[in-house]
Amino acid sequence: MLRFIPILTIVLMIGPVSAGLIGTLLPAFGILPALGGNSPSLDPLAALFAQPGLGSSIRLSFINGLAATVVSVATVMLFCAAWQGTRIFHAMQRILSPILSVPHATAAFGLAFLIAPSGWMTRVVAQVAGWDRPPDIAIIHDPWGLAMIAGLVAKEIPFLFLMTLAALPQADTERTTQVTATLGYGRVAGWFKATLPRIYPQIRLPILAVLAYSTSVVDVAIILAPTTPAPLAVRILGWLSDPDLALRFMASSAAVLQLVIVLVAMAVWFAGEKIIAILGRHWAEDGRRFKRDKGARGLGAVLALVAAGTVVLGLVVLLVWSIAGFWAFPDLLPRGFSLRLWARELDTIGSSLATTLCIGIPAVLIAVVLVLACLENEVRTGKSAGRRAMLLIYLPLLVPQISFMFGLQVFFTLIGLERTLMSVVLGHLVFVAPYVFLSLSDPFHALDPRYGQTALCLGASPARVFWQVRLPLLTRAVLTAAAVGLAVTVGQYLPTLLIGAGRFATVTTEAVALASGGDRRMIGIYGLLQMVLPFAGFACALLIPAFLFRHRRGMMAQHKE
Repeated sequence: MLRFIPILTIVLMIGPVSAGLIGTLLPAFGILPALGGNSPSLDPLAALFAQPGLGSSIRLSFINGLAATVVSVATVMLFCAAWQGTRIFHAMQRILSPILSVPHATAAFGLAFLIAPSGWMTRVVAQVAGWDRPPDIAIIHDPWGLAMIAGLVAKEIPFLFLMTLAALPQADTERTTQVTATLGYGRVAGWFKATLPRIYPQIRLPILAVLAYSTSVVDVAIILAPTTPAPLAVRILGWLSDPDLALRFMASSAAVLQLVIVLVAMAVWFAGEKIIAILGRHWAEDGRRFKRDKGARGLGAVLALVAAGTVVLGLVVLLVWSIAGFWAFPDLLPRGFSLRLWARELDTIGSSLATTLCIGIPAVLIAVVLVLACLENEVRTGKSAGRRAMLLIYLPLLVPQISFMFGLQVFFTLIGLERTLMSVVLGHLVFVAPYVFLSLSDPFHALDPRYGQTALCLGASPARVFWQVRLPLLTRAVLTAAAVGLAVTVGQYLPTLLIGAGRFATVTTEAVALASGGDRRMIGIYGLLQMVLPFAGFACALLIPAFLFRHRRGMMAQHKE
């Protein structure tokens, strides 16, 4: 039966996406019998293009998504080029890895509390400038969407950094750095000329996933992006949530348009790759060494530190706001602290956390079981996942959520799973499984095969080798992958809202719902709640192996390597 698990996994990956796209494409052209659409029509498209401000919404989605991706990739590449193999690099690795578990909405709230006209950074400036009132400047929801770009960059840098770390060992970077240094190249120039061309193909899919997310993001856009008009994905969500059911047709057309925007953004990215490849080849062959690169190295360190510091400091400000009493501008700290709001919301908090766990735990367990089965099948058959399989695994991350979630909701309605816990879990599984696979595949493949071969020679069955040899050795990796999956499912907003039809109130849906209000204390509480479960998951991933292997130092050494 193990050989059928990869097929089942791929079906669970591409099945919901395909069904969702079909369920979105048909209403986009007027076909949705449940709402009276029985024949093809271009009226939904006509109604969409008649909407005021549509061009601005498209611009915000397309330009800002591209800009956020370019800045994120450039920052990660520059930092890796400047500091790989140094103490600063390893220190940043320890800092950025936990930030990966911070949900996008939480990071966006933290950034908003930092840079808002009455935010903490403005209060610091006010102490020096002598201001007694906040400046009248639209920093949050600014018309250019710069705040949204900053929020996306702060969260995507850790993800791309960790994906780059996974690719670096396969390029033999230590020897490459020695060779380029021997030839007289500066650290940055040598890395870009010799290392980047070898690792970029391995991180292209993660970059495209970041591009697809940035051009179609909803939760971060609700918190930070302009509102008049909003980015296209936010407007689509508004039309899907409107009591007027006739707007579902136009919303489906807009969802198809959102998919086109993502595809065009990817085409632009591919064109940029070609141009940079041509220019980069001439640059690599011109023989210039660029030894004086202290400025570039300093810039890379500053950008990485700013990204990490923004997220960390934003979490601190969220914590302060959640227990703040009276906090007048321009005071740096509240005049008092209180847990009154926490006590008042205790029942609601417990309900939201319980709902989040009821959705997240099954999704994570199913994802871990499927991924382990797929990887074990690779070991037994000797066939590893190729490029096509990786593309199918990444497919749910490359297609914008808003473009197939409504269609998936329609599909679940047709098969009788509308607004059920099972449908929401399946919706989350589509996004959890790819991250679990990415987290677990490298440790699984890096495990010394001689352990299993020795057990087989001693007469153990393949199943016994897995349960008593491989799985214990991979305990830390499995728990870490589960923690990553839990962080992903906690941060899911659209699948919970649309597939659950608003019936499942998780900490993320509650937090984003508070974004339109002005109660920073409540936002601080629910923003922090988004961090509780991911941090608890990663804490368990560290503590459980330490407890299990406390009498087995060899196992601990094996895991540390």
